[in-house]
Amino acid sequence: MSIMSSLNTAAAGIRSHASALAVTGDNIANVNTVGYKRSRANFSDMLGRSIAGSSAAPQAGAGSQVGSIQQMWQQGALMTTDSPTDLALNGNGFFMVNGNVGGVQGDYYTRAGQFQVNDEGFLVNQEGLRLQGYSADASGALSGSVGDLQIDAGTLGATPTTTADIATNLNSDETVPAAWDPADPGGTSNFSNTVTAYDSLGNAHDITVYYRKTGANAWEWHAMTDGGELAGGTPGTPTEGASGTLTFTTSGELDTETTTASSWDFTDAAPGQSIAFDFGDSITTDGGTGLAGSTQHASASSVTGLSQNGFGAGEVAGIQIAQDGTITGVFTNGQRRSLGQVAVADFASADGLDRAGQGLWSESTESGEPLVGAGGSGSRGAVVAGALEGSNVDLAREFVDLIAYQRGFSANGRIVTTADEMYQEMVNMKR
Repeated sequence: MSIMSSLNTAAAGIRSHASALAVTGDNIANVNTVGYKRSRANFSDMLGRSIAGSSAAPQAGAGSQVGSIQQMWQQGALMTTDSPTDLALNGNGFFMVNGNVGGVQGDYYTRAGQFQVNDEGFLVNQEGLRLQGYSADASGALSGSVGDLQIDAGTLGATPTTTADIATNLNSDETVPAAWDPADPGGTSNFSNTVTAYDSLGNAHDITVYYRKTGANAWEWHAMTDGGELAGGTPGTPTEGASGTLTFTTSGELDTETTTASSWDFTDAAPGQSIAFDFGDSITTDGGTGLAGSTQHASASSVTGLSQNGFGAGEVAGIQIAQDGTITGVFTNGQRRSLGQVAVADFASADGLDRAGQGLWSESTESGEPLVGAGGSGSRGAVVAGALEGSNVDLAREFVDLIAYQRGFSANGRIVTTADEMYQEMVNMKR
């Protein structure tokens, strides 16, 4: 190897170590960048001649080069935040975002989950790129295609009550009271309970169900509300909207249940609203056990269960994001409804992704096409809401690498100095 070749070899070493120093500097600069993945410079040697033109004689190398800069995909630490739209992935995969990056419109992939809701209701990252996912319709059903994720649900409309499930224990020791008098329901019944029902406008109405013993193991029930809440009714006057009967076996199980009528004309709402009152798993009527619901035992009358299916209108009060990426809206009326689902993408070869800056990567032929689905499914990591993934840069490792690269750079510089001295000595031999 000539002296000039030594200079070229050292220059190649200087260039490769300078590139490695730049990679380490990039890692250290992004030690606090959310979702950042450290890079590693992979060195490779260089031959002075091609293999095709080589002889049997040993060959001297021509220095080193940075053969590739490899992305290291180890999981970063998850940091809890106060924002429900901050997202992290615990495991493999990427969030999908769509928008313009460097003049190129398309889909990009990121581990940085700093998302927020913009003025149009879309979830966007810090650069305004829209998070991708599965949208939901008014009933909460998810679509099968991936697109911009919008979670502005607005108002959840009212749903009128159509069923009321009541479970009571009616005291078997009660005596038969005076004949039923709608004008005096409390004085002509043995027990009562109240259930809230909603009309088609979402207005709440208190309906009181009175229970009157009619004989051994036999009862009748009457559902009433204040007349002022009914079209044409008189305020302060109880008005009946539904009635029926209950019978029990000698062991206290519910045997039969009937409904004579059920029709409610709430003020300004849809007329003739029917509410099905169900008192339990009756033996003859439902083919049940007679014990799952209302019973008649020798103990004080009481309500053991009460539910109905209606609710008033409500606004979104907050959102919750599950591990599979499902976004659930929590409404002011206590209801919950799916608003969409965050899509998670994974790749057959994440090392093949092209780095696009701003914490983004783009698909390439080496990475393969994205495998898109719900978080926690397949090889995709689970979505963690209210958290961010920190950089996976280890400062101790980077400083050790920094020292090693600096030494390599200095050593190659020393070769240049030595070769220069030898060259000068050779020139001086002519004198």
